[in-house]
Amino acid sequence: MPARNATLAGILMMLLGILLFSLNDVLGKWLVATYTVGQLLLLRSAAALAVLAPFAIRQGARSFLRPEQPGLQILRVVLGATESALFYLAVAYLPLADTMTIWLAAPVWAVALAALVLGERVDLSRWLAAIVGFIGVAIALDPSSAALSMPALVALVGSVLFACMMIAGRKLRGTPDVVLVGWQTFGTLLIGLGLLPFGWVTPTLADTALLGLLGIVALVAHLCVTRSLKLAEASVVVPYQYTLIVWALLFGWLVFGDWPKPAMLLGAALIVAAGLVLLVLERRASRPASETAKQRVTIQES
Repeated sequence: MPARNATLAGILMMLLGILLFSLNDVLGKWLVATYTVGQLLLLRSAAALAVLAPFAIRQGARSFLRPEQPGLQILRVVLGATESALFYLAVAYLPLADTMTIWLAAPVWAVALAALVLGERVDLSRWLAAIVGFIGVAIALDPSSAALSMPALVALVGSVLFACMMIAGRKLRGTPDVVLVGWQTFGTLLIGLGLLPFGWVTPTLADTALLGLLGIVALVAHLCVTRSLKLAEASVVVPYQYTLIVWALLFGWLVFGDWPKPAMLLGAALIVAAGLVLLVLERRASRPASETAKQRVTIQES
């Protein structure tokens, strides 16, 4: 795939993944009010692994037992499983809006890590767009005084781990998607098993279906984000996580009856503007050199 097409495909995959993650967040917030974090992690991971199993068998056992850079694979599993547990722990005590505000600091960390760890070139325009996007999140969600509480610090640590997990995924772009997601899902299942002694509430049949759906949605979301990071640079696609606020406004109104305030609409506008600026910058940067040269010749002749 040409570099330009691959980058645009990566952006689209990130957008789809963030939409699915937003659905996962709303569903998780709903369920964590009744069930423990360990249950959520265990049952959602079991459902995801059941769906993933046929693809894993087709991929072959060798890919799972001998993946590239096993040390980094294990680190990514630990980061992803811990990040998931911290999210459900934080959202159990904080409003969803506050938790999402803190979590959306992840793109800023990821842009910095992409420059420091991966050596990706991050120009001033992309830095400014990422910062403007985060400012938009802060304005739109208007964090309450609870933002300085211990659960908020848990969420902050989770956002840093989420950014680190994305960078690790970028380093492991040679690993098949099924292997990456399979390892991560299995690691989350183990974390869920470890947390089970801290409480268990027998779910109803309907809630069992919702817990299974939670795992399937999270699985597809991870696949989309993983593929996105393989198709394009992390510093390009990660800032598109800011679109989560758009879905938060919509689902907050549809599911929880939260009517968006003017500040939320202003913040959403900043986020969308930052995303459009990033898209325009990427399209200019990925324009073939021959096309640029042709345009220069045309201008000189005219």
